[in-house]
Amino acid sequence: MDVWLEFWHNLIGSTPAVLAQGAQAMDMPALLALAAALGWASGLRLYAVMFMAGLAGLMGWIALPHGLLLLQHPAVLLASGFMLLVEFFADKIPGVDSVWDLVHSVIRVPAGAALAAAVFGVDHSAMAIVAAVLGGSLAAASFATKATTRAAVNTSPEPFSNIAVSLLEDGLVVGAMWLATQHPIIFGIALVVTLVLMVLLLITSFKFLKAITRRLRVWFGMRLPTTSESTPGRDEVVEALPQPRAERK
Repeated sequence: MDVWLEFWHNLIGSTPAVLAQGAQAMDMPALLALAAALGWASGLRLYAVMFMAGLAGLMGWIALPHGLLLLQHPAVLLASGFMLLVEFFADKIPGVDSVWDLVHSVIRVPAGAALAAAVFGVDHSAMAIVAAVLGGSLAAASFATKATTRAAVNTSPEPFSNIAVSLLEDGLVVGAMWLATQHPIIFGIALVVTLVLMVLLLITSFKFLKAITRRLRVWFGMRLPTTSESTPGRDEVVEALPQPRAERK
C-alpha cells in the first residue's frame, strides 16, 4: 500500500512543472482544438474523455492546461475510470444504451461546456465563455446524433449492429482526442467535415424513425387518415348534396 501511495505521489509531484511549461507553449489553435475535442467527444463518451485526458496529463503524454489538472487527481481518475467501464458495457446492450443516453442527456452537454471552458480557465474569462459555448454546442450536436442514430439501430433485432456502432463511437472519441492534441489544424478541418456528416446522419435517422412510427401505428390500428382520406373529393361532395325532385307531368 505504501509503495502504491508513493508511486502516485511521485507522479503527481513531478508532473505539474512539466505541464506548466507545456501549457504555456500551447498556442491559441491548439487550445481551441483541445476545447472543441473535449466538448464534441463528451457528447459521445464523457467518462472516457475525462479518463483519457487525466491519464495523458498524469503520464506526461500531453500538457494539460491548468484548469484541467484536476482530471489527473487519483480520485478523479479512479471515478472516471470506473464509470468508463460501466459506460463501455452499457453502451453495447440494445435498449440499455438508449436508457443510458436518456439519463445522461442532462449531464453530457453541461460537462462538455465545463471541460471546454476549463481549457482557458479564469485567467482568460472571455475565451472561457467562448469555449463553453463552443463545447456545449458541440456536445449537444454529437449527443443528439448519437441518441437518434442508436435509437434507429436498436430497431434491428440482432445485437451486432449496435455493438459495431458503439465500437465505432469509441474509436472516434480516441481518434478525436489524439488528433486534437497532436495536429490541431487537421482536427479543425476534420471536425467541420464531421459536423456536416452528423447533420446528414441526424436527418436520415429521424426520417427512418418517423417511418417506423408510422408502421407501428398501422400495425396497432392507429393509422392516421391521409390528406386524401380526411378531405372529401368533389364527387363525394356532389353525391352528399340533396338531389332535386323530378317534376311531375
